[in-house]
Amino acid sequence: MDKQTFWHLIETAREGEDGVARRAAELLAARPQAEIAAAQQVLWDLLAESYRSPLWAAAYMINGGCSDDGFDYFRGWLLTQGRAVFDAALVDPDSLAEHPAVREAAAEGLELWDEEALSIAWTAYESAAGRELPADSFTISYPPLDPSWDFDFDDTAELAARLPRLSALFDGA
Repeated sequence: MDKQTFWHLIETAREGEDGVARRAAELLAARPQAEIAAAQQVLWDLLAESYRSPLWAAAYMINGGCSDDGFDYFRGWLLTQGRAVFDAALVDPDSLAEHPAVREAAAEGLELWDEEALSIAWTAYESAAGRELPADSFTISYPPLDPSWDFDFDDTAELAARLPRLSALFDGA
């Protein structure tokens, strides 16, 4: 499985009424086991691409704080929003201020995360094969974080300067 096929899977899952992660796992389970296992590597590669300090700062602002696990779950949610939203957020995390779910989160005090999205391939593989995904099916390798973003995310003035649209949305909430 390649990224384009993975993103097509997510877009197809977004068309259903069930949760995106659950539907994606169901759709993926219908594919050959080798392809299911390969999907786990694609997912972790996308998570590695999104392991960026500016996005972490955006997640921190949106969710009112963001631990290591919380950042994983936020990026799981981001994956379920589809490729266009994901790619735009990587280029400019402040663009998330225009996303309807982010605007709703600001208005309603909601958190945006999807832990289930991190296990789409695990769930699909267990469903299709009746056993756990082999541990050697994937590797996880995160890049170093940007040192220019190494500041306290509770520094609202610094966040406002770097993420002005999100800051305006959440400071006004």
